[in-house]
Amino acid sequence: MTTDDRKTIDRRLARIEGQVRGLRRLVEEDAYCCDILTQLGAVSSALNQVSASVASRHIRHCIADEGGENAHARAKAMTRDELHDELDEVLKRLVRS
Repeated sequence: MTTDDRKTIDRRLARIEGQVRGLRRLVEEDAYCCDILTQLGAVSSALNQVSASVASRHIRHCIADEGGENAHARAKAMTRDELHDELDEVLKRLVRS
C-alpha cells in the first residue's frame, strides 16, 4: 500500500473513530434508540467502505500485479497460486462483512 493510500485510510478511520465517540455519547445521554441505530448503521457502512478500499488496493497492488514493486513484502514472496488463493480469501472476507 502506498503512503497516500495509508493516509487516506487513516483519515477515514479517524472519522469513524469520531463517529464511535459520538455513539458512546448518545448512549450515555440516553438518546432515542432509533437515533442510536441510525448512527450504528452509518459506522457499519463506513467500516465496510474502508474494508472494500483496503481489499481493492490489496487486489490491485499485491495480487493482480503479482507482487510488483508496490506490493507488501509478504505478497512478493508468494507464488502465483498462493496469490490466487489469497484473492479467494479476500473475496470471502468481503462477502462476510
